[in-house]
Amino acid sequence: MKPNVSIIALVDVIGALSDRTLLNGNLGLVDDGSFDSTGQGTPSLCTVVEPGQTVQWTALAVDLQTPVEIRNITFLRADGAEAGEPAQEEAQTDAARLDLDVWSGVVPYLPPGVPHKYRLELQMYDGANSVLHIDSPALMCQ
Repeated sequence: MKPNVSIIALVDVIGALSDRTLLNGNLGLVDDGSFDSTGQGTPSLCTVVEPGQTVQWTALAVDLQTPVEIRNITFLRADGAEAGEPAQEEAQTDAARLDLDVWSGVVPYLPPGVPHKYRLELQMYDGANSVLHIDSPALMCQ
């Protein structure tokens, strides 16, 4: 059995909302995969996986007073257009603890050695400017 891979998105919500970007140190992505992922701690994390593995994404706010949740994860084609979403489920649902929501998907067969970028869309609190996204993280089969 292949172990799951967890990806944690650590979000400086106040910084992200103030800067209106997940860049500038406002987002760090880390995984616990058993392979040599690159970009640990940055928005450009490339997680090395195997087909059939389950990948789980979780968002955690650095500022515990402002909730952050994963709104959507969309895989992108090489030209940046949307290619589709992973199978998803919310393992835990508690509106008062949005930071505990977990998204997961099973890695399909992907050509090895090719990073498959995805759009990570995060919602922080409420309001017109509360949703930000990045297109830089990726999964890559070894």
